[in-house]
Amino acid sequence: MTAALIEGPEIEPVSLEEAKAHLRIDTEDEDELLAASIMAARLHVEAATRRKLVAQGWRIYLDAWPKGRIIRLPVAPLISVDAVTVYDADGEPVTVPETDYAADAVSTPPRLSLSGAALPPVRRALNGIEIDVTAGYGPAAADVPSPLRQAILMLVAHWHEHRAAAGEHVQELTPFGFAALTAPYGIPTL
Repeated sequence: MTAALIEGPEIEPVSLEEAKAHLRIDTEDEDELLAASIMAARLHVEAATRRKLVAQGWRIYLDAWPKGRIIRLPVAPLISVDAVTVYDADGEPVTVPETDYAADAVSTPPRLSLSGAALPPVRRALNGIEIDVTAGYGPAAADVPSPLRQAILMLVAHWHEHRAAAGEHVQELTPFGFAALTAPYGIPTL
């Protein structure tokens, strides 16, 4: 199973203004650097927790239907299953009707349960099944839990403070307290 980002988040969980206020920066001289740090910090938090923070579109690829007809989705939290597409023996896409599957967004990781209906055959090539999902806590920064937003601010501040030290002494990538903020949101590996 492979997951690929097809539509990134429209916003970051922490705005440039919030990061500047946190760092007590009044000028616009470092806006570009801070914006890049915010994005990098979000990606770092997403990797540490195995959760997507702000709504984003993902495509999950499978080679075949699972025997138990339950697919554990590798992106969480699940907002919606947007489409299930199967490529038949001729390589033509077939959309699976929404009535033939149900999403379980409550479980961690989220799951997709396939009904007993006859599912289209899958081509003999790899990645013959595509599941498009939207994952994240929601479309707004306020939808992201406060501890995860604080972890982003903590990373941005830590990286900003230690940005010149790379050649002198390697600093710890994550500051003290980062793990305490992110640990309750971590998802175990499938």
